[in-house]
Amino acid sequence: MASLAPPLPTVRATTPGARPAASPARSVRHLGPNWYASVMGTAIVANAGAGLPLGLPGLRTACAAVWALSLAMLLVLLAARTTHWIHHRDQARAHLLDPAMAPFYGCLSMALLAVGGGAVIVGRDWIGLPAAVALDTVLFTAGTVVGLAAAVGIPYLMVVHHKIENASPVWLLPVVAPMVSAALGPLLVPHLPAGQAQETLLLACWAMFGVSLLATLVMLPLVFGRLVTGGPLPLALTPTLFLVLGPLGQSTTAANKFADVAPGVLPAPYAHGFASFAVLYGVPVMGFALLWLALAGAMVLRARRQGMGFAMTFWAFTFPVGTCVTGAEGLAQHTGLAAFRWLAIGLYAALVAAWLVAGSHTVRGLISGALLAGPAPAPAALRRETARTR
Repeated sequence: MASLAPPLPTVRATTPGARPAASPARSVRHLGPNWYASVMGTAIVANAGAGLPLGLPGLRTACAAVWALSLAMLLVLLAARTTHWIHHRDQARAHLLDPAMAPFYGCLSMALLAVGGGAVIVGRDWIGLPAAVALDTVLFTAGTVVGLAAAVGIPYLMVVHHKIENASPVWLLPVVAPMVSAALGPLLVPHLPAGQAQETLLLACWAMFGVSLLATLVMLPLVFGRLVTGGPLPLALTPTLFLVLGPLGQSTTAANKFADVAPGVLPAPYAHGFASFAVLYGVPVMGFALLWLALAGAMVLRARRQGMGFAMTFWAFTFPVGTCVTGAEGLAQHTGLAAFRWLAIGLYAALVAAWLVAGSHTVRGLISGALLAGPAPAPAALRRETARTR
């Protein structure tokens, strides 16, 4: 994901032993909506791990602990962002009018949804099913409303207010948020009254699947076209190529979740149709996700050899990969193929490694104060890549 303020610089060095002398309100001035990516990346470690086709002792307990961490992170970040809006409205408005930062408002929606879904998936082990369902209901509702607003509002700002020179993978963030609602909404279907309520929620999720998928199909050619015609992204932005995996893995996950809950909710022909769609759609999309993973991975290795250091963009290695894990888990369930089980396990290992790297560097940057400091002046090439609003 992006760094704290556009144009996504790497963490700056600070004087040894120095600590910023600032009030709590002042310290969050440069806290952007991209920080919600850390919540998303943590929650998906728990959600994806709970569905692994493994019988490892203690795995589910570890996932519950990670989910609790994501909930705590969400609460702290919501409080910090509220403080930001109260005390630094000028900066908050600048974020909305900045084409490099505004798309990250989709991360707020996905953070709410991921933590809410995790409550039902694994958090219920610690807080009980009734509390988990209540928490998910609140977070799912809020996340869906925010996600739909972002899916409309951010493209509107891009057209009307932003001055944009090049397409960016971060454009996918606001339009993929409804897909996260589509994938996690089915978790609440069994807890609704049978009949109209269940069918309405399931078909609403199906509609959001269409909203996000069609918007993604509009965005993806622009992103790939920019790579082909404009060359590699600047080093600090290279990890954002992994964002393309998000709509691919999440849509595969959603298709499989529809197949799980459709029987008994929809008439038999439609329920059987969802079961077929889960495989007929999911398998080729997962194939393309693996192709993109290989391409993005090669670009990251190239950037690393050229000196790419840590930036908050490293969180792009977490949630998008996690959606591919859950997509592979769903395909393993509906096809019975061992290949998808091993794919899920392999991708999950990569996810945990990426989470540990991004998390450790983020904690280190918070302790040093570097991540909450103002952005350093960006190189000319990076300024051209993330053009700002005049």
